[in-house]
Amino acid sequence: MTESPSVVTTFKDIPHDDAVRDAIEKRCEHLAQEFRELSRVEVTLTEDGAGITVHAHVTGKFRDVGAQAAASEALPAVEQVLGKVERQLRTLHDKQIFTQRREAQRHPPKKRSAS
Repeated sequence: MTESPSVVTTFKDIPHDDAVRDAIEKRCEHLAQEFRELSRVEVTLTEDGAGITVHAHVTGKFRDVGAQAAASEALPAVEQVLGKVERQLRTLHDKQIFTQRREAQRHPPKKRSAS
C-alpha cells in the first residue's frame, strides 16, 4: 500500500493530549514506511490504578497484531506499546521472507545436462 494507514486514537476516561496524539501519528507514519501493507492502527489509552494502560491493534494485508503496555505516564506507555507492535511486525515479516528463502535453498534447481 502506498497510502498511510488510518490511525485511530481513543482516550478513555483521561483528558485528550495533543502531544501524545502527535507522537502516535508520527510513530505510525514510521511503521507505515517500513511495513507498507498496514491499513489501520488503533491505539486506546485508559487510566488504571497504577497509571496509564495503552492497547494497540494493527491490521493490514496478512497482518493482525496487538500489544499492550502500562506506565505511569501516557507517552512512555505509547512508546512501549508501539515498540512491541514494531517487533511483532518485524518478526512476521522476517518469517515470511526467510521461510521462502529456506524453501528455495532446500530444493535447489536441477542442473541441466548439456546436449
